[in-house]
Amino acid sequence: MTQPTWDPAQYLRHAGHRARPFADLLARIPDLPADRPRVADLGCGPGNVTALLTERWPTAHVTGYDNSPEMLDQAHVDHEGPTPGGGRLDFAPADLRTWAPDEPYDLLVSNATLQWVPSHADRLPDWLAALPPGGVLAFQVPGNFDAPSHRLMRELAGSPRWADRLAGTLRHADAVLAPADYLAHLTAAGCAADVWETTYLHLLPGEDPVLDWVKGTGLRPVLTALADDPESRDAFLAEYRTLLRAAYPAGPHGTVFPFRRVFAVAAKET
Repeated sequence: MTQPTWDPAQYLRHAGHRARPFADLLARIPDLPADRPRVADLGCGPGNVTALLTERWPTAHVTGYDNSPEMLDQAHVDHEGPTPGGGRLDFAPADLRTWAPDEPYDLLVSNATLQWVPSHADRLPDWLAALPPGGVLAFQVPGNFDAPSHRLMRELAGSPRWADRLAGTLRHADAVLAPADYLAHLTAAGCAADVWETTYLHLLPGEDPVLDWVKGTGLRPVLTALADDPESRDAFLAEYRTLLRAAYPAGPHGTVFPFRRVFAVAAKET
């Protein structure tokens, strides 16, 4: 899979819809064991949802980690610094394929990131082991890799016209686990786990809004692979746009974009 280059402005175009699953995840996280908790956001992006952690735990020291310089630059500018409750929010580079806590954390949280980390389920035991008693690991991942938005993207990238340029660019339908498999991994690690799934029906305004959405996330590897060939990039987008218009027709009040997500909250036993 191509390591994508990220565009914070494009990503934030749908910030409200993208933040809702994080808010739902946050609502299920129990109280943390420390009065001034140490919190890590794994895959913080531009930091807009990381900042919500400082509202839930005003005295916390929260660090957002990401491997995108573009996203971290935006996060530093928009969100870094002391918080009104006496805590602190900062950001640092990290690759979640190898990242391990170098200090005790009371909460490790990840929002729509682990799908980019191959074999991420194998990382969960190490992260859980680093938590103190009562510490929490919480994450959500998209569960829509078999939806038309992603299936059509993969099929087009694998078609004769594009296969040579885009082979190995995109994630497959098994980029995330089934909810029951996450539950099995987390309970096997000795945690009390809460795992569930939700399908949001996002009503998106504007012309070609599903294309606009995926240009900020799932389509980034393709856009990165074709960045040096604008003519080919535009040709791919034109073909993909036609497919998306048929799969997600515009209605009188906007375009409905069903989006399934998988959630997990695991508390380490005290």
